[in-house]
Amino acid sequence: MTSIGQPSRTDAAASTDAATVYVCITCRYAGEGESEPRPGAILAAATAQAAEGSGVVIRPVRCLANCTRGLSAAVRCNGSWTYVFGGLDAACGPALVDGARLLANATDGIMPWRGRPEALKRGLIARVPPLDFKEFE
Repeated sequence: MTSIGQPSRTDAAASTDAATVYVCITCRYAGEGESEPRPGAILAAATAQAAEGSGVVIRPVRCLANCTRGLSAAVRCNGSWTYVFGGLDAACGPALVDGARLLANATDGIMPWRGRPEALKRGLIARVPPLDFKEFE
């Protein structure tokens, strides 16, 4: 990413298959009043900066509906589970990129626990299966 929402890759197909981090730009800390820029926007900018040259795509979103858990982001990759994280802070940009890279390299589509940054271990809100998921019988 050269900036938020602008993929650094020129191949559109490659960016479709790339790990993507969606960062809520309207998030704020619990009990914090209205302020600009919002802490979520600061996290999105920090994540975009951390992602430069990594192949990870950063997409800002207006709300992930996780307001009680503070700054939030989701990490997904085609064919993989999607992970939603909360309780983040503005310093978690590199952790989100590291998690996205772990997910992109996971052969089973599940972000490995080993090697996952601490912020993504303690901040896990949900894991959502891929669209084509079928439970083993």
